[in-house]
Amino acid sequence: MTTATITPNTPIRFTTHSSLRRRLVLSTLTGTPLHISQIRSTSLKPGLTPYEFSLLRLLDSLTNGTFIEISLTGTTLLYKPGLITGNNGRPLTHTLPENCPRGVTYFLEVLALLAPFSKSAFSVTLNGGVITSATAEDYSVDTFRTAVLPVYAGFEITRGIEVRTLVRSSGPLGAGEVHFLHGHQVRLPKTLHLQNSGRVKRIRGVSYSTGVSAGNNARMIETARGVLNRFVADVYVFSDVSKAQVVPADYGKEGAVEKAAGNMKGRAGGKTKKTGVGFGISLVAETSLGTVYAADAFAGPAEAAEDVGKRAAIMLLEEIKVGGVVGRHGLMSVLVMMMMGVEGDVGRVVLGKEAIGEEFIAGARDLKNFFGGEVAVREGESDSLVVSVVGRGVGNVGRKVA
Repeated sequence: MTTATITPNTPIRFTTHSSLRRRLVLSTLTGTPLHISQIRSTSLKPGLTPYEFSLLRLLDSLTNGTFIEISLTGTTLLYKPGLITGNNGRPLTHTLPENCPRGVTYFLEVLALLAPFSKSAFSVTLNGGVITSATAEDYSVDTFRTAVLPVYAGFEITRGIEVRTLVRSSGPLGAGEVHFLHGHQVRLPKTLHLQNSGRVKRIRGVSYSTGVSAGNNARMIETARGVLNRFVADVYVFSDVSKAQVVPADYGKEGAVEKAAGNMKGRAGGKTKKTGVGFGISLVAETSLGTVYAADAFAGPAEAAEDVGKRAAIMLLEEIKVGGVVGRHGLMSVLVMMMMGVEGDVGRVVLGKEAIGEEFIAGARDLKNFFGGEVAVREGESDSLVVSVVGRGVGNVGRKVA
């Protein structure tokens, strides 16, 4: 069971590692210290994972004055955030663990939420164990670019925002590279009022393959269009074909970098292998009023390209069926931005009932713990729900000081 304790001048305390990333982001945005204990304390591998350590290092690089204390076993974390500076506007390169199982969007979502409230622009390059494709837990970088970043336009945050996929790489062992740029910093985001989602007018997408035949892309596109063209005539999916990355033979193995430090022949004695091989597809449906729904599918072991394309198309139709003015991929980002807005202003968005699940409820509880405000939900029209959020006026502390 998750418990949170709030007392004056003390950190917010949790006794579970669930939603660690979200709580770190909320802590950084509000400047509230965070204490988490019993992190995987009953697991065979207790404590923080390598990719969670990597996230903490990234947050430390993008802030000034952050204090991080971790117990010897890694099961207790004390995080006192500093001012978000964006590395003072200088380009930053952050290397992920080679065996990172999470997609690069695990880190990009954090950057997108912090960047508008930074003192300087963001220019962050992520390399190392970067997986640009969809994974079991994360969507692809293409979905982030086409479905998540556009939700910030509703808060009038649009200038100088770009995600460049420099090197594609698929899971489970990635070796890609992504560049994130964000030059639109604000004092307070605009209050959001979205009541009508509009009708789907077109569908776009990206079919990608790395280290495999380009024919897989054509087969995924043809199958997906066969499903979607029955509902929407305007369907276009771009095909992106990349080479697999050549890496040392011991790439991704624990302790490989340390073992190679004193090896004159280089890592693994100079032997290499290919990694990041696979294919998948990202689909995005756009409505007449700017609402975006998205779906991702990545090929499993021995899965045919036709099955991947069909699965992605059906997932997109299910997302459209859920409805609402915000797709589920960008929902939590919207709630956080609404809570950061002008103090006392009430923002409202209409969501489908299926969008309100365990993740939404857990996120609303965290917002209450860090901001002190609640997320109100009431019945709307046509089997929908109206979500209301009162702005807390936290905004960009760096801009206030400047």
